Amino acid sequence: MKELIPVPKMSEVLREEFMQPLGLSAYRVAKDIMVPVSRIQEILQDKRKITADTDLRLCKYFGMSKGFFLRLQMDLDLLEAEDTEGLQADLKNIICITTQSIAD
Repeated sequence: MKELIPVPKMSEVLREEFMQPLGLSAYRVAKDIMVPVSRIQEILQDKRKITADTDLRLCKYFGMSKGFFLRLQMDLDLLEAEDTEGLQADLKNIICITTQSIAD
């Protein structure tokens, strides 16, 4: 069985790839992007998802194209869902409607 690399969390990506290299705290990011510090803290604690509003602010702040954090979050969520055994079992039993006979 092949070993898979664990899917990173949005909190890890934000903290390790964006905040830590620049020496930024949650307080500093929140203050600079004009949101409550609790919003950034909750994202860093995996208690909150990135919203469109937060994405636009973070993208502007870190010099990324708009939608970057939302797309990343969606990609991470999909990877995590694909790792779910129950979902995998269900997906094996779902038949594409366009390949079925309409009379079924």
